[in-house]
Amino acid sequence: MSELFSNDWAQKYREIWNSAEGIADELSQSGFNSVVAFGIDGEEDPRCVLTISNGQVLSAGPPRGEAVKWDLRASAEEWSKLLEKPPGLMKLGLAYTSRKLKFKKGDYAVMIKDPGLSAAFVKCFALMGKAI
Repeated sequence: MSELFSNDWAQKYREIWNSAEGIADELSQSGFNSVVAFGIDGEEDPRCVLTISNGQVLSAGPPRGEAVKWDLRASAEEWSKLLEKPPGLMKLGLAYTSRKLKFKKGDYAVMIKDPGLSAAFVKCFALMGKAI
C-alpha cells in the first residue's frame, strides 16, 4: 500500500493514468498539456507533481522546480474522504465552494466549463484511490 503523494504512489498513479482504463486517451484528443500538482493545504510546496504532454503523464513525483499550472490542495483528512469514495462533479463542486478543495494555482471555473476537462477531473480522483 502506497502513501498518498509518495514517490511510489506517484509512479503507480502515472501507470494507471496512462493505461487503457486511465484518462490519457481522453485528454490526448484535446491535446492537453500541463503541469499539475497535488498537496496538503497549508504546506508551502506540493507533494506530487505530474508533467502531462498530450494527455500522457511523462513524469510524476516530488516537485523539481517545474512551472506548475494547476495546484490542488486539501487537508489530509479531506483527501482521504475524496479518495475513499470517488466523487462526482457535484461533490467536487461542493468541496471547492466550501474551500475543502483549493486551487492554489489554476482556475476551477475555466476547467469546469470544458466538458472534456471536467470529465477528466472527476476521473482523476477515481484513479488516485487506485494507486494507494
